[in-house]
Amino acid sequence: MKQHILVIGAGFGGMWTALSATRLFDIHGHNDVEVTVLAPQAELRVRPRFYEPNAHQLAAPIGDLFDVVGVKFIKGAAQTIDVEQKQVGYVDAAGARQVCSYDKLVLATGSSLASPNIPGVAEHAFDVDQIEQAVRLENHLKALANQPESNARNTVVVAGGGFTGIETATEMPTRLRAILGDRADINVIIVDRGDKIGGSMGEEIAESIAEASVATGVKWHLKASVVAVDANGVTLSDGARIDARTVVWTTGVRASSLTEQIPAERDRLGRLHVDAHLKVIGQDDIFATGDVAYAASDEIGNYALMTCQHAISLGRHAGNNVAAQILGVDPTPYSQPKYVTCLDLGAWGAVYTEGWDRQVKLIKQEAKALKTQINTQWIYPPAADRVTALASADPMIPVA
Repeated sequence: MKQHILVIGAGFGGMWTALSATRLFDIHGHNDVEVTVLAPQAELRVRPRFYEPNAHQLAAPIGDLFDVVGVKFIKGAAQTIDVEQKQVGYVDAAGARQVCSYDKLVLATGSSLASPNIPGVAEHAFDVDQIEQAVRLENHLKALANQPESNARNTVVVAGGGFTGIETATEMPTRLRAILGDRADINVIIVDRGDKIGGSMGEEIAESIAEASVATGVKWHLKASVVAVDANGVTLSDGARIDARTVVWTTGVRASSLTEQIPAERDRLGRLHVDAHLKVIGQDDIFATGDVAYAASDEIGNYALMTCQHAISLGRHAGNNVAAQILGVDPTPYSQPKYVTCLDLGAWGAVYTEGWDRQVKLIKQEAKALKTQINTQWIYPPAADRVTALASADPMIPVA
């Protein structure tokens, strides 16, 4: 009987895990292992782009890709993990409960925005965390054109001045003017606890963020947080009130709750502690990758972040190493010492940085061209060609 590797999740971590495991088996001419991906859709949802318009188009089909390399796909949503019995319970496409057994498990179920226990957020706020929520926001923005002119209609509050919040906010004036017209008095406000524009991103990059904010008309309300949301605006911790028909929440990401079903140590974000080979510490047959893995990215104390930059490399290593364990060959330790960012800043352009201290290397249109290349080419799945796809899953390919 063939051994079975089950990968839960078809995001960046899950897709690359399946391709990389298949690659190593192919190199060794080993045909006695079945690689299966269990996920709600056979598509890679391009989450880094959900702040953009036309979110419904930001998913790349991967069914043909899996078919051509011999990866089995099960359409379903995982609900339970029985570590002792080596079984995953899931709900299939018809809504029926099913069970899938495994010999080796790779958890690649990603992360999601954790809605805070703040009055009105669940009822009235929007987000760009998942494709369905991004589409919901877009439909809401388009419907604003049917509302009478008012300051609240023309105002968007973005809660959180981190990566997602900044990209969402700086893109928003262009999106709103396309809907409301060039003469609309657009008002986009980032509410952030910091005391400086872009302060959480680093001192050097903050200068570009501040310049772009002025250029795009994005305002910052600093040293405050949102304490309540209603249909017509927000109340802030400093007592201020902002009238707005649109509130976008961007803070509070946590790893998939499925990590809680695996007896192992987790970090404060719910990520499973893994060793250098991405095997869950204390579990011989379970690996974790992408946003559910708390993995050291270098030898000086940095850990992989919840970004596609890290998830792609984590996936390639997890797949390679789970296959190596079955084959009895040497695994490839995960290492990703080079860290870069490319922050989209709307009509102003973008800013590209290198290093964990985010040293600025490119700004404005030069950085924007790079950001466009990353968003439309680099992070997409390989072509559905067996040789090309397997070659692209080599864990030694740098991702930066």
